[in-house]
Amino acid sequence: SLHRIKASGLKLQLCTNETQATRENFVRKLRAMGFDISVAEVTAPAPAACRLLRERGLRPHLLVHDDLVPEFAEIDKTNPNCVVLGDAAENFTYANLNEAFRVLIGMEKPVLISLGRGRYYKETDGLKLDVGAYMKALEYACDVQAEVVGKPAKSFFESALAELGVPPEQAIMIGDDIVSDVGGAQRCGMRALQVRTGKYRPSDENHPHVKPDAYVNNLAEAVDIILQQL
Repeated sequence: SLHRIKASGLKLQLCTNETQATRENFVRKLRAMGFDISVAEVTAPAPAACRLLRERGLRPHLLVHDDLVPEFAEIDKTNPNCVVLGDAAENFTYANLNEAFRVLIGMEKPVLISLGRGRYYKETDGLKLDVGAYMKALEYACDVQAEVVGKPAKSFFESALAELGVPPEQAIMIGDDIVSDVGGAQRCGMRALQVRTGKYRPSDENHPHVKPDAYVNNLAEAVDIILQQL
């Protein structure tokens, strides 16, 4: 499906909330599966967060997956004045969450940056809690609103569009998440298709606020529809 998109002359950008690996490792994994994808074709939260940290002179306390730490290698982390939260998986222990809470609650103006706000995601062994659940816990405990740099933040989709060099009305998002993929893209002015695979749930089709431009059974069907309209 991705080959067909590229062969048609359409531009392609993968928008991922992957925060358990660097973009390089993420792309390496995809290439091992046979996907012809480069790092430049991936928009991910960690690099966006690093840009934000540099621009605002922020020094993060990191609560992220061990494999993501290299993305922050060049960021000053001494005497933290913010908390950066990612999908830390096994690092989401009570002790680590409490440490992040203490850093935030000790600030006059707490700054919490979250690499996404997904509720859950799907792996081969089933559904798993995503970073959004832990983000909400820290928001509640510290009476702070997190700044989200991954999907569904408008700025994240704007970053992907800037990398593609196209306006939102000329882009279509294909995703399995009714809120983070479909809702986020539509708020940015894009059209969005939801695939009935991955984390899709039948209840998504009754979502009170988000309605995809169309449902498709899989990625191949989405590509068929798009290419037929060229």
